[in-house]
Amino acid sequence: MIFGLPVISVAIWLPIIFGILVLATGDDKNAPLARILALVGSILGFLVTIPLYTGFAHDTSQMQFVELHNWIARFNIHYHLGVDGISVLFILLTSFFTPIVVLAGWQVIEKRVAQYMAAFLIMSGVMIGVFAALDAILFYVFWEAMLIPMFLIIGIWGGQNRVYAAVKFFLYTLLGSLLMLVALIYLYNQSGGSFSILDFHHVALPMSAQVLIFIAFFFAFAVKVPMFPVHTWLPDAHVEAPTGGSVILAAIMLKVGAYGFLRFSLPIVPDASHKLAGMMIALSLIAVVYIGLVALIQSDMKKLVAYSSISHMGFVTLGIFIFNAYGMEGALLQMISHGFVSGALFLCVGVLYDRMHSRNIADYGGVANRMPVFAAFFMLFAMANSGLPGTSGFVGEFTVILGAMKANFWYAFAAATTLVFGAAYTLWMYKRVIFGAVANPHVAELTDMNLREKTIFTILAITVLGMGLYPLPFSEIMHASVNDLLVHVAHSKLP
Repeated sequence: MIFGLPVISVAIWLPIIFGILVLATGDDKNAPLARILALVGSILGFLVTIPLYTGFAHDTSQMQFVELHNWIARFNIHYHLGVDGISVLFILLTSFFTPIVVLAGWQVIEKRVAQYMAAFLIMSGVMIGVFAALDAILFYVFWEAMLIPMFLIIGIWGGQNRVYAAVKFFLYTLLGSLLMLVALIYLYNQSGGSFSILDFHHVALPMSAQVLIFIAFFFAFAVKVPMFPVHTWLPDAHVEAPTGGSVILAAIMLKVGAYGFLRFSLPIVPDASHKLAGMMIALSLIAVVYIGLVALIQSDMKKLVAYSSISHMGFVTLGIFIFNAYGMEGALLQMISHGFVSGALFLCVGVLYDRMHSRNIADYGGVANRMPVFAAFFMLFAMANSGLPGTSGFVGEFTVILGAMKANFWYAFAAATTLVFGAAYTLWMYKRVIFGAVANPHVAELTDMNLREKTIFTILAITVLGMGLYPLPFSEIMHASVNDLLVHVAHSKLP
């Protein structure tokens, strides 16, 4: 309890309330007040999620901090919230990144400041709701609601083709979500009139129904990951989004798709999950290898990091569908690490773009001569993206490869190629941007990072190194929930 209120509800609604207060500051004459309110709200939003971790019991797979209230009694829909070892870290990751994106846009965003800051605060609360919802309709409401702030962020503060990118992002994600809604209504009827996600886990369904439900969930969740071949919206969205939008998109929003597979697909339709695992593994490995090669030929830094995200998220879905503890825990660790590393890389690109207004690799070269502190931070995050031991990027990928090795040597071999491709495209980009002589007069005029930027990058560097050197605080919290899920998935739900 916080101030006598339940922790999860406070974590959801506090940033939303602050977002509304920020909106109430009005036009840009009150921009300084909007910024301060947003920063206070985002920091408080992070602080109120910390008790979810400190008070979490590691020895049980049961839902904790549960809240259950009637919402729409006629249809047996409840305001039902709770967290387990699979969801708790994502809530902290969401609240952790909200003050970072507020700070990242502190000086860069000059028009409609209040609306920009409010969109991130409201989206933070809604995404926490996605990870905490235990009622299917409540989950669906939060799931759809998080599209709206991101749609506005891309469409209003984005680049030249922002409207195209925003509409493409919205249509892709909306169409998949409608199929998920049909599946949820079918499960409601099969479960005897309950929308409880936990009740869905115990519904016995014939294989034909399981396969159809799996496909419906697949279109909803695969688009969000995004998996090959429904990934094409992501590079457009990233390139056009402002820096803060790209950070939240990569660090948090991609994770809700993989989370959906763990919360819905595997426990509700385990037989179909096993039956179609080969397809999921194949698509994951295509993402790891093919998209890694696509990243290698990019000339735009943001697009390169966007394709890198797709390749690294292929590791996540691979880990989930090899059905062993190493793979699943590795997938979860990879999601957390990818949040830190990809968020940091997009912020690095943002720092350069704010100064040069170009993302083309060819426009740079010799940046280290003018921005040595930035070059050092960028090197750390580039190495983490390449999976260097001692950084968070190594922990998840290595654990997934261990799990893949237990399942099939060739899965592990194909997955391990991402360590080669990841190093190739990341370090080649770094070399062309940072090293060499200063050939461009605009690069010669660059100034190094200011205190605000150094603060952001120092925090992210600590998380990347901390998780890489001592991953136990991240891994131990998920053991019980992952083992329970694997036991549940191993038992057939055929009638």
